[in-house]
Amino acid sequence: MEKHLIAVDLDGTLLTDNKTISLRTKKTLQKAAAYGHHVVISTGRPFRLSIEYYHELELNTPMVNINGAYVHHPKDKSWGEYHQTLNIEDAKNIIKACENYHLANILVEAKDDVYIKNPDPELTQIIGTENPKIITGDVSESLRFAPTCILIQPFKENVSHLIRDLENQYADAVYQRSWGEPWYIIEMIKRGVNKAVGLRKVADSLGIPRERMIAFGDENNDLEMLAYAGRGIAMGNASDQVKQIADEVTDTNEKDGIAKYIEKVLSIS
Repeated sequence: MEKHLIAVDLDGTLLTDNKTISLRTKKTLQKAAAYGHHVVISTGRPFRLSIEYYHELELNTPMVNINGAYVHHPKDKSWGEYHQTLNIEDAKNIIKACENYHLANILVEAKDDVYIKNPDPELTQIIGTENPKIITGDVSESLRFAPTCILIQPFKENVSHLIRDLENQYADAVYQRSWGEPWYIIEMIKRGVNKAVGLRKVADSLGIPRERMIAFGDENNDLEMLAYAGRGIAMGNASDQVKQIADEVTDTNEKDGIAKYIEKVLSIS
């Protein structure tokens, strides 16, 4: 069988609800890699919050982080690094504009630094504290590097208004997505960047055409990736929008949806 690229999102896709990889899914992906297929993590998470799963699967492939804004090979520095950042002045202007709203918090990822306006133990636990330097306080004043992404945490009543105003003022500079409860986060990365862009770089380096790409996802940040791959597979727990654009729907992340599909399509028992 010709070799395939198997792209897996993390949360809600590869990972169960308790943030682990099931034994069946892990063994199936490891068998696929042993047969010569290329298993690639493609996630909205930053590198530091996804590397443990990369190691657990014993991968030796490039990785797509922050929804395509950071693409690299954890085990091969010569592969190169593709880092798409926001213009620092645009970022500061966006942050200042958002501060006109009543916000719960602002978080910015920039190089190895994480900037947080208001110290928040819960948010700090989510972003991870293993590697980054965390700077708290006025983000627009302390930001020193062009950021990879901006996370705005408004209160529920301001979400729709803020999304609309950001779209009207900064649509040419940033691409935004929103998360729902319990956090109500608006995430912004450079316009034109998404998981499909990142995955294309990986596929080109591996010599894999689109028709031999299988991508799994569950949320709206997976839409472009699933549409780009030859086979875009929605998890059984995916959003309705993801299921509508997917080529097929597999079982849920809690019921080994990835493993069941790979075992069937690539004849891996």
